[in-house]
Amino acid sequence: MNPQAKLIFATSLLLGTTITISSNHWITAWAGLEINTLAILPLISKSHHPRAIEAATKYFLVQATASALVLFSSMTNAWHTGQWDITQLTHPESCLILTSAIAMKLGLAPFHFWFPEVLQGSPLLTGLLLSTVMKFPPITLFLLTSHSLNPTLLTCMALLSAALGGWMGLNQTQIRKILAFSSIAHLGWMTIIISYNPKLTLLNFYLYALMTTATFLALNSTKVLKLSTLMTSWTKAPALNATLFLILLSLAGLPPLTGFLPKWLIIQELTKQDMAPAAVMISLLSLLGLFFYLRLAYCATITLPPHTTNQMKLWHTNKPTHVSVAILAATSTTLLPISPMISTLL
Repeated sequence: MNPQAKLIFATSLLLGTTITISSNHWITAWAGLEINTLAILPLISKSHHPRAIEAATKYFLVQATASALVLFSSMTNAWHTGQWDITQLTHPESCLILTSAIAMKLGLAPFHFWFPEVLQGSPLLTGLLLSTVMKFPPITLFLLTSHSLNPTLLTCMALLSAALGGWMGLNQTQIRKILAFSSIAHLGWMTIIISYNPKLTLLNFYLYALMTTATFLALNSTKVLKLSTLMTSWTKAPALNATLFLILLSLAGLPPLTGFLPKWLIIQELTKQDMAPAAVMISLLSLLGLFFYLRLAYCATITLPPHTTNQMKLWHTNKPTHVSVAILAATSTTLLPISPMISTLL
């Protein structure tokens, strides 16, 4: 893909995201979502591989359906209340339709089936965009309408996402699919708290985006796509693989790493809201995710594979690790000590 095309698509992504997150009117928010969808499609299908074309087609169909539902929800609300303002979504049916539409946009259970397939068919850097940047506008719409949405429905969807994200990631060997199920599980944590403390959802999203960006860029540096190649990638960049080990444990939410911070604050807030059973359930379900993160970490660093592998071991790469990977890796693992300062900002 030539640089001019990449620049146009990157600018369109930035424009679409900015329009959606800064709009007050439903039509402009919808237009931003559409610009985003159209800008990412060529980036998904740029390899012209059948799997990539299939991923782009699935992505287009799902996002078009979700955008139509967003428009239908806002029109129904405007019909009943005369309001086009995003924060004035008050009609019950409109709230229900919007919840389904945003869940479809994000890949939140039970509308999650498209996300692992699309991520598997995309290149690593496009997968990074799909996991982080493309989720920001729908999350913003969720935040703006959180006071109108049904907390019980959101809690059920969050627990289902945490369960399916952990359970379906257990048996995967493709790293992009594992990261897709990781994303679904993290969305569960963001959704469960959104009705009670939307700022915590935003904090969780920022830290998730930080850790996921570090993971994708580290994998992209060593060009690793599946577990069998991850097992032999340590010879290529030993220091980077050791760092990847810490980033994966941070994604799992283990103390004393950054990923523990949002989980800790969310469990604390749920307990304050008399939702201790939900806090216990989502904490237990996160153990499923911990298993596959540990498996990734084990393959990346801890030991040599216990069986013979057909993959040829690669010698050290002469290309230095990019400084952005180093900065992201450092922040992905060391932010927990400044949690008092972060919590004062909430």
